[in-house]
Amino acid sequence: MKRNDCFKFLAASVVLIGAANAALAQSANAPLAANAEQASAYTRLIDSANGTAADALVRYALEHNGELQAARKTIAEARGRLLQSGLKPNPMIEASGTQAVNSPDNIQMIGVEFPLEPGGRRKARVAVAEREVEMREAEVRDFERRLAADVRTKYAEALAASRNLKFIEELLGLTRDSYRLIRARVELGKSAALDQNLVWVELNKTDATRIGFESKADIAMLELKKVIGMPPDETLRLRGEFDLSRQPPPQDEALRRALESRPDLAALRAAESVAAAQARQARVEGKIDASLFANYQRMSFGYDVRGFNDAGALVPVTGVFHNLTFGVRLTLPARNKNQGLIEAALAAEEAARKRREFAELVARNEVAAAYARMEKAQEALAVYRDRVRETAMGNLDVMRKAYELGRNNLLDYIAEQRRFIEVETSYTDLLKERLSALIEIERAAGLPLLLAEPKIKVEN
Repeated sequence: MKRNDCFKFLAASVVLIGAANAALAQSANAPLAANAEQASAYTRLIDSANGTAADALVRYALEHNGELQAARKTIAEARGRLLQSGLKPNPMIEASGTQAVNSPDNIQMIGVEFPLEPGGRRKARVAVAEREVEMREAEVRDFERRLAADVRTKYAEALAASRNLKFIEELLGLTRDSYRLIRARVELGKSAALDQNLVWVELNKTDATRIGFESKADIAMLELKKVIGMPPDETLRLRGEFDLSRQPPPQDEALRRALESRPDLAALRAAESVAAAQARQARVEGKIDASLFANYQRMSFGYDVRGFNDAGALVPVTGVFHNLTFGVRLTLPARNKNQGLIEAALAAEEAARKRREFAELVARNEVAAAYARMEKAQEALAVYRDRVRETAMGNLDVMRKAYELGRNNLLDYIAEQRRFIEVETSYTDLLKERLSALIEIERAAGLPLLLAEPKIKVEN
């Protein structure tokens, strides 16, 4: 006897001994459990005709994601600072009075001062605020870009989990049919009771696998709802298709678009402009400053004696005097010329330039890596589609028919079924990998957030 035949014989003997004790107990209850049909969880998650597409989910996320809504408020903050930076400084009014303790002499004074902001101080301040608004807007656009990619990635994961669930549900139905057939053959005496027990075990293993895939699909849908800002108890069905017709743009075009229009690079360029504007502002504020002032003073003063007035009458010797003072107040940059702020602003500008240059290099690498990932994913997908999947499906069908005709061993059919499960789940992983690579290309190239205009379909 050959080694392989010997091994098969020993394995079958072990299975027979292990299953013999449970055969009688299972024979009464197993058929009832095996015939229990379960509602498809796949239809609860996927609707290929009326389900929600990825673009609709992205649009929903752009409207409902709380973190994005908070990020948009930073633009309002920056615009408020821009409004404040363009306002002229308020005039200053000062009033004071002096009263002599042992005489009626007193002095009242009121003054006003108008800051002039010479040297373009307000213009430099507004320039800094304008650059900050541009930076915040670019940062929000980058948040939207990353959010759209995250939504599409979660969408791909939910599609993959749902496809595996659909496959295992179909396989579970076929296994139930096989169990019914073998049970009938056992009742007719054409098959051994061991065959029925082996299929019963395989049926329950497939059902356990289905439960695991259903759990992964439910979790993937909850993760998707979390990202888009949808309540977990709200019903959502996906369109459920891996679109293999979508192709990325040429790599050169993607790289050009990435360097020209990626929001994160635009935000870094704006940050560089903010640092340059702050350096100019520090230089301007380090120069001479000036303000205009004017004071009015009323002084009542006298002596404890009497004198004659113009009419010849004795009156106290007192008088009221009115004084007006005006001039220019200068702040001379003799000691403090903003040397420290200028140096700090120049260092910040240089740091911003370095970050922008490095980010451009990173963008080039991200585009190249995404296209390399896409190329390998397509190659692997083609191999599975053209050489593996169809062949594996045909092998399983042949093994099933051969066993039904009594020409093959049940263990061989079960082993082929397990290999087919591995092939299908691996094919799903490759479909998800290709879609993930396409999403990464769109993210790295800074392509438009929305590729189509479908309406989201949500059921309450």
